[in-house]
Amino acid sequence: MAKDYVGTPKIHHLESKRNRLTWILGVSGLCILFYILGAWQSPTSSTTIPKTTSNLASTESCDTSSNVNLSPKAASSMSSLSSPDLDFEAHHTASLDEAVPAAVQSFPVCPMNFSEYTPCQDTMRGRRFDRKMLIYRERHCPEKDELVKCLIPAPPKYKTPFKWPQSRDYAWYDNIPHKELSIEKAVQNWIQVEGDRFRFPGGGTMFPRGADAYIDDINALIPLTNGGIRTALDTGCGVASWGAFLLKRDILAMSVAPRDTHEAQVQFALERGVPAMIGVIGSLRLTFPARAFDMAHCSRCLIPWYAYDGLYLIEVDRVLRPGGYWILSGPPIHWKKYYKGWERTQEDLKQEQDSIEAVAKSLCWKKVIERDDLAIWQKPMNHIECIESQQNYKTPQMCKAGYADDAWYKKLEVCVTPLPEVNNAEEVAGGELEKWPERAFAVPPRIRTGTIPGITAEKFQEDNNIWKERVAYYKRIVPPISQGRYRNVMDMNANLGGFAAALVQYPVWVMNVVPTIADIDTLGAIYERGFIGSYQDWCEAFSTYPRTYDLIHVDGVFSMYQDRCDVTYILLEMDRILRPEGTVIFRDKVDTLVKIQEITNGMRWTSKIMDHESGPFNPEKILVAVKTYWTGETTQEQ
Repeated sequence: MAKDYVGTPKIHHLESKRNRLTWILGVSGLCILFYILGAWQSPTSSTTIPKTTSNLASTESCDTSSNVNLSPKAASSMSSLSSPDLDFEAHHTASLDEAVPAAVQSFPVCPMNFSEYTPCQDTMRGRRFDRKMLIYRERHCPEKDELVKCLIPAPPKYKTPFKWPQSRDYAWYDNIPHKELSIEKAVQNWIQVEGDRFRFPGGGTMFPRGADAYIDDINALIPLTNGGIRTALDTGCGVASWGAFLLKRDILAMSVAPRDTHEAQVQFALERGVPAMIGVIGSLRLTFPARAFDMAHCSRCLIPWYAYDGLYLIEVDRVLRPGGYWILSGPPIHWKKYYKGWERTQEDLKQEQDSIEAVAKSLCWKKVIERDDLAIWQKPMNHIECIESQQNYKTPQMCKAGYADDAWYKKLEVCVTPLPEVNNAEEVAGGELEKWPERAFAVPPRIRTGTIPGITAEKFQEDNNIWKERVAYYKRIVPPISQGRYRNVMDMNANLGGFAAALVQYPVWVMNVVPTIADIDTLGAIYERGFIGSYQDWCEAFSTYPRTYDLIHVDGVFSMYQDRCDVTYILLEMDRILRPEGTVIFRDKVDTLVKIQEITNGMRWTSKIMDHESGPFNPEKILVAVKTYWTGETTQEQ
């Protein structure tokens, strides 16, 4: 009897192939699934950063008489290779002696007389230059053979500054051990010493009732609280109490003062958590773009506004936005009341005020009001009428050519920076701004009108979204960002200001820096967003005191400068301006970050290279570094 077959050999062969295909597809599917899960988990698997060896020098210095104190926490982070986390906490005192491995280049510690070193505003170097027009107080950076290759020490008893908003009113004496202003300005209530700390009552030369009341007086004359005024410039700022009390009105002031006989006034401002820079209106333009500030202010700032054919007031005109205000209090305003106290004659003061009025009129400014100690002028919305009236004045005429935003070592000129052209007398030159806070995310007029090459409204919005995602990632790997640990923040390559915009909900302010070698100039657009910043060449030192920033953001800066100057000096400059236990976030190519990490290992920093927020397969990486706590120690000889 014939045997029954279930199927033919061909059918069995097809079924076998089908089974093998199913098995291959199943394995492939599992591989893809685990690959996706791994990529997804990698950037979010940890909320803290593992430590690396800090490799610190203990007591080395440019002068063998310098010593160093480190906190116990810093000591423990150095002694363990397997510590799990970078230490973001604040510490104060203790000592340690521990050697650096020979493979790591360690930088010595500068002598204690470098504790407040400002390389480009060094008072000794300034003596070589002309005193006319305050040239000796302008930027004069060291030559190559004068560069300092050591770490700037903090004062021996340095403490973590008070958190904002308490820092507005208090600072530790040990951090800025200068009592001069508390004595010299005692009557004017600038600053008082109370035990181990300074207190800032908010007083000033022309506002003995306090900055808050003084600002209320201004608000009674022009609107300060409707969002129309956001950025301000304070020239000759003292300890920046005007800027400090404007902050609660959502006005961000750039306070500027020279390094002069009023010892450490800008340093006090930054210690308080108030935006400030060392600077002076002398023979050069201020390092800000044209049409940057909604308001400028001088309260007995002692700038001779009428001198040199009104050159200094012409520079204020350049940086004021169309429709912006200039506020003057102090000499010569209200001279009939104060001339005896100012120890000047009535004739002299009247002549000074008449000269200022004449310069303001030649700039087509309108005098809004003069009441008691205050006088306020307003810049025109456009230059239609001003161009027509120029024929009535010999000087200043409109500048014939040149880039209005060119402000890096650019000589002042006795000519008016022309505003962008308009179609009618009611139109705002350059474009109208949204009110704050909408202004922060609205497309800036410079972008809207196509004056920044290659940047469109779509690219601007895309940039905002990118930085929102990036800052969300930063908050996971650097938790103190969202915990109030940082106040003074610097973005060394700010581009469109997206990093600052993404931080707007936190109690921080950002110094947005646009490098002078950047492909496009975006600083004007940053100001149009309601943020502040400065131009800077990172082959030179920044115009600030040591230990003035809590967090520094570095996006592509080292790739930009690696062929222009020795990047070691850029890192040493960052160490100078970074507070003890401050944090730096680098974004760059991985090979660049490895080189940076090799250098910072000898700078008493702990660091870790992290994946890009999009995952491990992006060639750009992130290096997070923390400057450890250590201080100098003054020897008997010093």
